[in-house]
Amino acid sequence: MRRKAETKVRTRYFPHTATQAAFLLGGIGTGNISLGSRGDLLDWEIFNKPAKGLKIPYSFFAVCSRNRDSRDGSHIARILEAPMQPPYANSHGFNTGMVAGLPHMMSSELAGEYPFARVVFRDPDLPMDVALEAFTPFVPLNADESGIPGAILRYSVRNRSGKPLVVSIAGSLPNVVGFKGFDSFNNLLVHPGGKNLYRDEGALRGLFYSNSGLPPDSLPYGTMALVSTGSSLTCKESWLAGGWFDGIQDFWDDFSTHGSLSHTAAFHAPGSRIRYQEDRPIVGSLCLTQEIGPRTSAVFEFLITWHFPNRLRGWHRDANQQEPVPVMKNHYALRFADAWAVASYLVTNLARLEELSRRFHRALYTSTLPPYVIDALASNITVLRSPTCFRLEDGTFVSWEGCHDTDGCCDGSCTHVWNYTQSLAFLFPELERSMRRVEFNVETDDEGRMAFRARRILGLSKWDMLPAADGQLGAVVRLYRDWKLCGDDDFLRSLWKNAARALDFAFDFWDSDGDCVLDSEQHNTYDIEFYGPNSLTGSIFLAALKAGAAMAAHLGDEAHRARYEDAFQRGSARLDSLLWSGEYYVQLLQDVNAYRYQYGTGCLSDQLLGQLLAHVAGLGYVLPEEHVRKAIKSVYKRNFLKDLRGHVNAQRTYVLDGEAGLLLCTWPHGGRPRLPFVYCDEVWTGIEYQVAAHLIYEGHTDEGLEMVKAVRDRHDGFKRNPWNEVECGHHYVRSLASWSLLPALSGFRFDMTRKRMSFAPAIPQAEFSCFFSTGAAWGIYRERVDAKTRTRTWDVEPLYGNLDGVTINDGKGT
Repeated sequence: MRRKAETKVRTRYFPHTATQAAFLLGGIGTGNISLGSRGDLLDWEIFNKPAKGLKIPYSFFAVCSRNRDSRDGSHIARILEAPMQPPYANSHGFNTGMVAGLPHMMSSELAGEYPFARVVFRDPDLPMDVALEAFTPFVPLNADESGIPGAILRYSVRNRSGKPLVVSIAGSLPNVVGFKGFDSFNNLLVHPGGKNLYRDEGALRGLFYSNSGLPPDSLPYGTMALVSTGSSLTCKESWLAGGWFDGIQDFWDDFSTHGSLSHTAAFHAPGSRIRYQEDRPIVGSLCLTQEIGPRTSAVFEFLITWHFPNRLRGWHRDANQQEPVPVMKNHYALRFADAWAVASYLVTNLARLEELSRRFHRALYTSTLPPYVIDALASNITVLRSPTCFRLEDGTFVSWEGCHDTDGCCDGSCTHVWNYTQSLAFLFPELERSMRRVEFNVETDDEGRMAFRARRILGLSKWDMLPAADGQLGAVVRLYRDWKLCGDDDFLRSLWKNAARALDFAFDFWDSDGDCVLDSEQHNTYDIEFYGPNSLTGSIFLAALKAGAAMAAHLGDEAHRARYEDAFQRGSARLDSLLWSGEYYVQLLQDVNAYRYQYGTGCLSDQLLGQLLAHVAGLGYVLPEEHVRKAIKSVYKRNFLKDLRGHVNAQRTYVLDGEAGLLLCTWPHGGRPRLPFVYCDEVWTGIEYQVAAHLIYEGHTDEGLEMVKAVRDRHDGFKRNPWNEVECGHHYVRSLASWSLLPALSGFRFDMTRKRMSFAPAIPQAEFSCFFSTGAAWGIYRERVDAKTRTRTWDVEPLYGNLDGVTINDGKGT
């Protein structure tokens, strides 16, 4: 089914009452800070581990203004956040560090168009409008420039009045280098030795935070910075030392009375004993002041940067492990000496980095794709810049599957989860290729057995478990895709020997009767083993055979080419004859209850995952086209519920009554096993995206788009965070399957080995445009169709890299 596109992009706005909306700021492998809908900074995940819900006390910005010509010099001051939201049921009210009792803006609204977020504040009592734009540079094909540990926060102030105003914006940040946690009264604790230092280097001024009490090779060691490029600065290196609420009281009195900050002097007066602890953080503030003429605007720019170089050398810390623990460096720590160096680099290169980031934003958000599709593409990029992912010292990219609130979840760049992803391969192919090097040249042994969790890359023993059939064979398809995206034959040659071993392994380990259909114990992404022929692992095996034959032919490996081509022909025909039910593909077992956790005659949403991977990689069909189209439509018909009310799910629950979602499996004709495979009744966004993309590839465009919209509607900022799709953890890797929607809808095919690209949009429209990327360049593809003659014309605008010698839509295919 074909449909007309929604051509106008509608930005999503989240009011300050949308408390789940939190936009990530930070680079790839650097950790991040999130910007909430109230304009507040939350989820401080900069310490090399997740930290959902971590609010750093006294981390805020405030505004103060006065009429320049006023005689009494009266000021109006506000915290640049909307009011705190319910619940208010804390045992001791709001801790002073939350500054809940100081005057706030009346309301706010957050909009996020990755990598830029904008918060508009409203308060009719102020003679000005205030808005914040925040971002971290994001440049596809350049992982280092997209991996900077910092954020730019740019407040714009427009004077609504007819009189000149003097406006100040102050940022406050405690020195949390050596962060330890909180005490029972929710007071933040740090290792003693913190020091705040004001530095002035001309174009860069601000506060540098360090801690002399930490060894340079310890996990909590690091630095931070709060800086500005403005010239009219005042500063408190540290708030008034004392007890109770002395520091915040002194800061607010100073700022709200004068619109500036004075260096804090010691305060001596009789009274109760001062309660001061050396493990409380030292708070510093930086204030920027400007005069703004009537009905004109000014910009106040701040940068927050961090540098915590040491992370655990390994995935998990042994509970009995004593200090010091083995550490390794983050990749970004080899580029920057400390947080001040990060800030200096950002300021020096900001014009260039911002321009490239805005090019990406323009290319993506001016697309004629439906707005919820663009939202799905962009919002899940945050996975790459969340604590789920990081880079080793040599730049190798590794990941958890997702994150618990305070720790990683399911380690080792799990191959069967990364099977679904497409974002990294198209946006940062150098990082994706580093994963292939780990999978084939580090984690695959001489027999061809691949560990589906990477351990050796960190100097640990190999993951000792059954190999994952879907992950291992999918890695072969991903290798083909990555080679075609970059066109680098040396890359392919460096991995081919072990890739062939990994593919050859399937014949002996998973195919017991030699008919080229996998039927033995097949560990898979559901954390269980399927037995007997099934089209999940079977279709991936067929895609791997087709990819393997093509790579072998290119490299002149005639023996492997012949073997894989023959196996593909026999296996495709055999699998189709065994498993095609007339409606969809099933699992073949004489007794579905002979093994626990099978699906038998069920309609599995993932039944054609291998075909989707083949489509994205440009491999064509691996099973009969007619059957494929009917089967994926059956997945939509049988498994996509427009309201889950009444659905029985004793497993994990991600979608609730009144919401729409795609079940992992259903049994429309009966035959549900006594104990079906775990997760079967759940809804996973990553599988919803892969099925939606596959529907679009097969011409069922309306159905695919309906599914995408359902996912994004669930992430509305009130019920769920639009920038955090959860499965087994926050920012779950499988959600990166959303990028497969772009090649599906644009009909993008690529072969950089022959320098060819082609497009065949799935949505008919007079004018079509979309973002595209290969290993060589990215930019905008545009296409126009004359309404009368149906003549098709197109052009490509490269915005980064170059397409020298690349032919486009040459009619020869790819």
